[in-house]
Amino acid sequence: FQDIHVMIFIGFGFLMTFLNKYSFSSVGFNLLLAAFVIQWSTLMLGFCHAWDHFTQIKVNMSGLIGADICAAAILISFGAVLGKTSPLQLLVMAFLEVIFYAVNEALCFKYLKISDMGGSITIHAFGAYFGLAVAFALYREVTVCHSNEGSSYQSDLSAMIGTIFLWVFWPGFNAGFASGDQQQRAVFNTYYALAASTCASFIFSSLLDRDGKYRMVHIQNSTLAGGVAVGASANMFLPIWASMLTGIIAGIISVIGYNYITVN
Repeated sequence: FQDIHVMIFIGFGFLMTFLNKYSFSSVGFNLLLAAFVIQWSTLMLGFCHAWDHFTQIKVNMSGLIGADICAAAILISFGAVLGKTSPLQLLVMAFLEVIFYAVNEALCFKYLKISDMGGSITIHAFGAYFGLAVAFALYREVTVCHSNEGSSYQSDLSAMIGTIFLWVFWPGFNAGFASGDQQQRAVFNTYYALAASTCASFIFSSLLDRDGKYRMVHIQNSTLAGGVAVGASANMFLPIWASMLTGIIAGIISVIGYNYITVN
């Protein structure tokens, strides 16, 4: 639980400081959103997980972990609209997103019976697409390539603090709901996937740069891609080379995405 808690409030909080003009806002709003979501999601997840025989909402350690993990999805969406929304708009977004998240999670696990131990589908993909949808709704042409989008040495440095916290605690995140041998497998697979994606990110970041230098946006984000990619199968019997290959592919795709798809 503590690993995931640190990731939510410190890892995501500092990772969002990459924008020079919104460093204070990112840390502060991250704290506000996470604090709000863990309360609201406790109610929504408690109801949706037992809607066919609902009597009362039980609060236990699994519920606390679930609330923190729900906050991760909302904070991923927050990253897509950082600098474009007010605190009130963010709270409205979080309020609605938690409802959709809880329903989506219940449908995926209870009825579709999917395997998604680390939340690659129900957390990261859901949060990313929800954030993109909100960003699309708030889109204004004048904001494209705005001067406030830039980073600075200080903002990149503080964002790296968030990256390192997330990187260190990610195996615990993917193994949060696992137990016994499954928990060990989740930690091992995530551990090697992260290491492999980090190496791949550094190599391809340098290869794609004209001067052979590393881009901080790649180091801050693509190094984490392995943990995200292997999450859905983290608790399965995977040979170490498969976990590492997953991390390498995820790191490469992430670097290429940042280099060629992101609007510059």
